[in-house]
Amino acid sequence: MCMSHKEDVDGIVSAALVKAAFNATTIILSDYPSLIPRLERLAERKIGKLFVCDLGLSKRNEEKFAEILGRIAKDADVTYIDHHDISPAIKKALKKSGVKLVHTIKECTSVQVYSKYKAKLPAHAAFLAAMGALTDYMEAKPKAKLLVPRYDRQFLMLEATATSYMISASQKDDEFLFRIVDTLSRMKYPHDVKEGFERAEKYARKVANAVDTIQGSIVTLQNLAHAPSTVDLSSSMVVNFVLGSSGKPAAMVYKLKEDIGSYVVSIRGSKKCKVHLGRLVNEITTELGGSGGGHDKASGAVVPKARLDEFIKILDSKIA
Repeated sequence: MCMSHKEDVDGIVSAALVKAAFNATTIILSDYPSLIPRLERLAERKIGKLFVCDLGLSKRNEEKFAEILGRIAKDADVTYIDHHDISPAIKKALKKSGVKLVHTIKECTSVQVYSKYKAKLPAHAAFLAAMGALTDYMEAKPKAKLLVPRYDRQFLMLEATATSYMISASQKDDEFLFRIVDTLSRMKYPHDVKEGFERAEKYARKVANAVDTIQGSIVTLQNLAHAPSTVDLSSSMVVNFVLGSSGKPAAMVYKLKEDIGSYVVSIRGSKKCKVHLGRLVNEITTELGGSGGGHDKASGAVVPKARLDEFIKILDSKIA
């Protein structure tokens, strides 16, 4: 069984590689808000082997995450593979409870899965891992930079970008996401996903039509540019436009989720951003009653509705 991140190429490829290496019969795709509830339900089931991939933690949920995985690990073989920041205390707790931890912030999750289980995978799996590295902006990391140059860069970028667009276009269609996982696990190319490139093309048109709307809503501060996510695109897509248009060290976009009374926030940093955004966002959101975390140049957060302005002000002041 494999639970992996549903919102990006790294998570989807990680699930595909685990499925290919271990013939996983059950794939569970999760976003961050659903992580703990889904794990709680898994803890009630009989599991032989469980992989959890590319689902980062925040200070708000890390102890609960470790506790649930520890419960599952009493009767099952549990492996957690990730590249987001993890506190030393949580690492220790996971290992003490019997969870196998495969973790480094120096490689994306799919590259770690490929490297760890390469002997169980066909040669084509390296191409899929390279897609994960490219779309997670981690292609220059030690192992990834050896994988990416193996392939024609334009072909790799085409396949990786199309996969990213397919995934973004299908966040409300888990069956299609499972189709992507299944196709890739059979060592096919993304262009082999039935109706995949058609979905990617439609999403590309939606992106092009949304550019002007996004441009007109950007607010620039000293170090941060921000905008509401009012278009029907993934927040990670929108925030990249805001970052590129503003020229600021960091950018963020936010969308209100009324059902949880909070804003879902996506944040990106340019090369001019010198702070580790994942750690910084984790610290700020914990103080404000939310949650967040991520990579050095890319992070996400859930911020209580009444505290968004405060979050923006603090984030801008701490980015250098």
